[in-house]
Amino acid sequence: MTFIRTWRFITLMLASFSLSLSMTHLLELPQRMQFDQQLWVRVTVVENVYKLFGSVGAVFEITAIITAIMLAFLVRKQGSTFYWTLGGAIVLVLAFLSWIMFVAPMNVEFAKWLTNPIPMDWMRYRDQWEYAHAVNALIKIIGLSLIVISVIVKTPKKRPNPL
Repeated sequence: MTFIRTWRFITLMLASFSLSLSMTHLLELPQRMQFDQQLWVRVTVVENVYKLFGSVGAVFEITAIITAIMLAFLVRKQGSTFYWTLGGAIVLVLAFLSWIMFVAPMNVEFAKWLTNPIPMDWMRYRDQWEYAHAVNALIKIIGLSLIVISVIVKTPKKRPNPL
């Protein structure tokens, strides 16, 4: 396997791992939106069932972005493959920026709920956190799709005749 193929594989795997965590949020959304305040806060804030998403997920997300940017650099002379790869890298960066802008502030707010009363408009915070995660998953689907397309356009249409 060539270096670029190996790098492509690593990028695809990391982007997939990052997306898998976001897909969890997306798939849980309908059920979680039916939780009452006590259950939602207990599961999300107090018991913090997503604790590893912040540490392990952060590693997946950051390394997926870094490897995608590096992959774009490695394939910079490969025409459409480069543009698809660059597009995927940019969209993964946008997903991360979306998380920073819309999810991270809610995480900061939720940390306050451990020692302070839960605000009366707690659903506003919940809604932003839940829907921002859902949108983030959709953005990552696009990013991963663009990187997969970059591999497909690079793949030869016909296999050479071995004879």
